[in-house]
Amino acid sequence: MKTKVCVADLEAAGQRIDKWLLQFPEISSRSFAQDLILKSLVLIDNKPVKASHILKANQVVTIQIPEIESIGLIPYDFPLDIIHEDNDLLVINKPSGLVIHPAAGHEQDTLVNALINYTNQLSMKNELRPGIVHRIDKETSGLLVVAKNDFAHDALAIQFKEKTAHRIYYAVVEKLFTKNSDTIQSYLARHPVDRKRYASVIKNNRIVTKPIAEVDVLGKWASTQFKIIATAQIDKNLAVSYVQLKLETGRTHQIRVHMSEINHPLVGDLVYGGSKSYYQKLKLNRFFLHAAELGFVHPRTQEKMLFKISWPQADQQKLQEFGFHANLPGM
Repeated sequence: MKTKVCVADLEAAGQRIDKWLLQFPEISSRSFAQDLILKSLVLIDNKPVKASHILKANQVVTIQIPEIESIGLIPYDFPLDIIHEDNDLLVINKPSGLVIHPAAGHEQDTLVNALINYTNQLSMKNELRPGIVHRIDKETSGLLVVAKNDFAHDALAIQFKEKTAHRIYYAVVEKLFTKNSDTIQSYLARHPVDRKRYASVIKNNRIVTKPIAEVDVLGKWASTQFKIIATAQIDKNLAVSYVQLKLETGRTHQIRVHMSEINHPLVGDLVYGGSKSYYQKLKLNRFFLHAAELGFVHPRTQEKMLFKISWPQADQQKLQEFGFHANLPGM
């Protein structure tokens, strides 16, 4: 049995306990959270509660999570594209289509399985996701850093939490823009109906876009800068834009949500409002998003590190089919 003890902060106050528990990687679904609560494995100030309990600031939450027998991680013989490696970390160029960690439908063919096949030196801050400091979506290609020990994991996690890590993405989105650049800001939370999706918090029929104290508890602040790099006309009705995106925060599905909510979803992203017209015309089977730049301070040497990686060759060919030139940033 693994035990976590946390103190509810101002962000937690006002949230249902079963929803709040979803922030922990070990708790994969709301039903799992409710099952833990029902079995009295979640205590508030050392007392069992119901799933509908509303948290208050400074309450002590104790969570007992049953260990999965022998963890069950199976090595996966997959060729990792390692950009950098030292005694503390790895920088990986992840291909599109590779899931980061085991989940339903992908129990053995993930990056985590490939990592444990490659090395037994990985951080164990989360035993089900050894080495994983941050994530990118299955369909997203590009850079991520993996910690080889808990010291490196803690130091890197702080940089991501405090927004000092550098991250640049490139994406292909629907339609032309009226602005060449802008910053999108909002509070992000799980979608009120579809719990697998995320959405900006709505208050008084408006997306909350200012850091107002009373909405802090409803979602996590997210900020995305975008800049239009190039445009292409597919036909008289369909146009696409090649966009550079800088993450000031790194929330789940942040880019996909923000671009969709300004009416420029990623082409091929049917989950977040992508049009089937683009999907069919461009002969897509996924969206196009690439983590091209990753920068951070090395946890041990304090050296400033910056890595850059181009789109995979097959994706570059596809982008040229869309009408984009081969010499664009990220290509």
